[in-house]
Amino acid sequence: MEKFTLKALYNQAFIQELASGIAAASPGFDTADFERRVFDAEWEARELKQRMRHITQTMHATIPGDYKAQIKVLNKVAPTIKDGLLGMVFPDFIQQYGLDDYETSVQAMELFTQYSTAEFAVRPFIEKYPKMMTQMLAWADHPNEHVRRLSSEGCRPRLPWGMALKAFKKDPAPILPILEKLKADDALYVRKSVANNLNDIVKDNPEIVLETAERWLKTGHPNTQWIVKHGTRTLLKRGDKRALALFGLADASGLKISDLSFTKDELTIGEHFHFSFTLHVDKPRTVRIEYGIYFVKANGSQSRKVFQLSEKGFDKGEHTFKRKQDFRNLTTRKHYAGTHRLVIIVNGEEMMGREFELT
Repeated sequence: MEKFTLKALYNQAFIQELASGIAAASPGFDTADFERRVFDAEWEARELKQRMRHITQTMHATIPGDYKAQIKVLNKVAPTIKDGLLGMVFPDFIQQYGLDDYETSVQAMELFTQYSTAEFAVRPFIEKYPKMMTQMLAWADHPNEHVRRLSSEGCRPRLPWGMALKAFKKDPAPILPILEKLKADDALYVRKSVANNLNDIVKDNPEIVLETAERWLKTGHPNTQWIVKHGTRTLLKRGDKRALALFGLADASGLKISDLSFTKDELTIGEHFHFSFTLHVDKPRTVRIEYGIYFVKANGSQSRKVFQLSEKGFDKGEHTFKRKQDFRNLTTRKHYAGTHRLVIIVNGEEMMGREFELT
């Protein structure tokens, strides 16, 4: 059986559905010409984003009229495409062809994002038009959660797969009023975006996030508490004492680790091992347990990756942990041979470690 790939979502059935929708909204549209141009000689070799962009360019080349006229057509078609990933061709159209028509594009983004997401399309507008952030702030009050999410997701300083907003990496002040409006949002979809925005800001301005988190937690709202916890996750993994203190986890005294052992001290790339250890707790309390691995990099240096094991209330006494660690190569991590080190981290502090060889 052929392995499924995301690019396969942009297939003949979708193109025919898209062409039919455009034809219904634009009587002068030639569906046969559109499909012929989409399925050109390079189609099969294109990956997901390349296919999306190619479809966007083909819509621009075949839908009659100027940009305003084309957007009127797409405004009617976008709500008929139920899959959000497939629907990204519509915001992409704005990103490619609408930068010089602010009013038309902003109205279309507000519509299109309700069926897909305009988080990538809005970023060039933020860079070109200072007033775009005023619009983003207004969107934070929108009744539709997808539009509210756009107000946060679209201005993330370090949005994955999106262009970086360098000005906001330096100074995130224009973002903060938006996050303030959304800090207790009822929609998890929105809360995840706010948390991710905070986590982006942490990379360049941790003090701003810590000050915001300390203030927000005073509200006592459970939605806000959730956002703060997820928005400070990078700081928590770094063992930042101020971040740990937000959740009563800054004190590691009275906590000890013993009996750290591996099922093997030498293994080959592609294999796995199990490790175990014992946590000693002096009194009933909440404890954050993590482990870190100092992975060998291509240049021979080491870089620590932290994995969370548990964060909960523990009774006084001994608590045993056993976990599996896999060393298969992944798209997100390639392993290199050499001496690695595994460490147990308790409330942000490395307490015990042991080396092993990866060959």
